[in-house]
Amino acid sequence: MNSSTFDEFTSRLATEGCGPALEYLNQGVPHRYTGIYRLKNGVMKNVELADKEGEIRPDFLAEVPFEESFCQFVLRDGFFRMSDSGTDNRVDGHKYQGVLLAYSGVPIEDGKGDLWGTLCHFDASAIDLSDADFQLLKQAAKALPPYVVGD
Repeated sequence: MNSSTFDEFTSRLATEGCGPALEYLNQGVPHRYTGIYRLKNGVMKNVELADKEGEIRPDFLAEVPFEESFCQFVLRDGFFRMSDSGTDNRVDGHKYQGVLLAYSGVPIEDGKGDLWGTLCHFDASAIDLSDADFQLLKQAAKALPPYVVGD
């Protein structure tokens, strides 16, 4: 069960900023990564990344062409939740099927209701995200726009 709460997330967001708030979200889930990606010019660009292992962001996570990202399914379906891409037929033939196994993402909208980007938990291991953690992810995405939206 997730030890993270929405109130604590928003408190950290307001007082410490996006990075510490994202790290807090990441601490409450089993996934290695929690990230914010912005859709711009057909590319998903990483804006913020929390990594449980504390490593410098790998190049392959910095920018991903939209059509090669799992974020494309967030745009298509309004959210996307997958515990094991290797066995999930919704991503059959996808470049990262069987490579990036766990992915749960939700949209971040700009002030006009248009897609700005995504907030997601992901991992190279197969991991289930609990319903409570997924609801928190959705709530967090709605709180992020004032802190991330803009050029």
